[in-house]
Amino acid sequence: MSLSLIPAAIYGDGDFHAMVIASSITMTTGLVLWFFCRDADRSIGKREGFIIVSLVWVIFSLFGSLPFRLSGSIPSFTDAFFETMSGFTTTGATVLDDIESMPRGLLFWRSLTQWMGGMGIIVLSLAILPILGIGGMQLFVAEVPGPTKEKLHPRVKETARLLWGIYILFTGLEIILLFAGGMSLYDALNHSLTTMATGGYSTRQASIAYFDSPYIHYIITVFMFIAGTNFILSYYAIRIRFDKIWKNEEFRFYLGIVLFFIVIFSSGLFVAGNHTPGESIRLASFQVVSIITTTGFVTDDYTRWIPFLSIMIFVLMFFGGSAGSTGGGVKIIRVLLIVKNSYLEVKRLIYPSAVIQVKLNDKPVSQHIVSNVLAFVFIYIIIMAVSVAVISSLGYDMDTSFGASAACLANIGPGIGQVGPVENYAHFPVSGKWFLSFIMLLGRLELFTVLILFAPSFWRK
Repeated sequence: MSLSLIPAAIYGDGDFHAMVIASSITMTTGLVLWFFCRDADRSIGKREGFIIVSLVWVIFSLFGSLPFRLSGSIPSFTDAFFETMSGFTTTGATVLDDIESMPRGLLFWRSLTQWMGGMGIIVLSLAILPILGIGGMQLFVAEVPGPTKEKLHPRVKETARLLWGIYILFTGLEIILLFAGGMSLYDALNHSLTTMATGGYSTRQASIAYFDSPYIHYIITVFMFIAGTNFILSYYAIRIRFDKIWKNEEFRFYLGIVLFFIVIFSSGLFVAGNHTPGESIRLASFQVVSIITTTGFVTDDYTRWIPFLSIMIFVLMFFGGSAGSTGGGVKIIRVLLIVKNSYLEVKRLIYPSAVIQVKLNDKPVSQHIVSNVLAFVFIYIIIMAVSVAVISSLGYDMDTSFGASAACLANIGPGIGQVGPVENYAHFPVSGKWFLSFIMLLGRLELFTVLILFAPSFWRK
């Protein structure tokens, strides 16, 4: 949070004192808690891992909302918390009606919340805090997205450091490329932070549409795609191990889906007669990658496209990025495993005596993981249905209810209806914002990490 003092001091927009007070309160509270708990038992089991991960995201959002609240830029505590939770969970849903009037120190803090939340608060802590070295695997498992948890190093702490190193490297590279393309250094920094986090917060009310530059659009498209790819594969790319990338079934499936929908969207935009072939490809590429990686940047109001494409946008919201990426949603690997299992279920009916096992990358996938994936999707659908019912009970139409529920649960931000790409969430009542904040947390921590806390058996000794 103290890093936000730098742009606050440079631009002098009146948010410097609020940032000083907010960071001082946060630091003082942390030091006091550390002092009184410094002799506590540091062993962390599965139960403690789930509790810590869930509470950390809530507590970070409470303290993270202080700069908005103390500066008066977001006077409502509910709105400040919603904006911050949306940031840390990389959802990108905003309550701001005039982003460009916000102090630039606060906008930088807003982008920084997404960047920290993208790779994960706990993964960051594992990388820099030796105190979490004990039991770190329990925290890593509870926070890192995806049904499988790959490591780059036998020690979780070293894996966390490597992941953050790759994350910082790509962020820095995007800053340079965007700055070279005509963006100001401030805009390049902010948009790189939120691109690599697949968060979608922008310093401009019109999002990326503000920058009328094909170069900028394509650069952000490429980095959104990278951010939606498993960072383990990015590590292999840096090590020039492209063979391992191409052998990865999830990556091939992810690439295939992206290219398939780009062709569909490009054709639809061109046939509609509103865009040239080049514009159609650019708009389609950007929007498909933005939605499937759950980034939520926009270069055009897709709700004004032909109805078929609007429906396809909604369908894309349920795919999500790869496991081990900063993208949200169901995740490509789960979709792939469901497709494989469904196909094999047909073969099992034909050959009931045969032992047919789901394989991924030529390795058998345990029935436990397949069951976990099926359970995840089932619960995901139930939560989606409950969320739609709750939002519609607040007086919203079905488009908005489905759009807000899908966008917050998948951590996308913009949806359809009254939460479309040119709208925001300011019109929701207080109860609606708190409910959607909870839905965003559920989506970011992939349901089970939070829902397990509500199981009575979890609290029994």
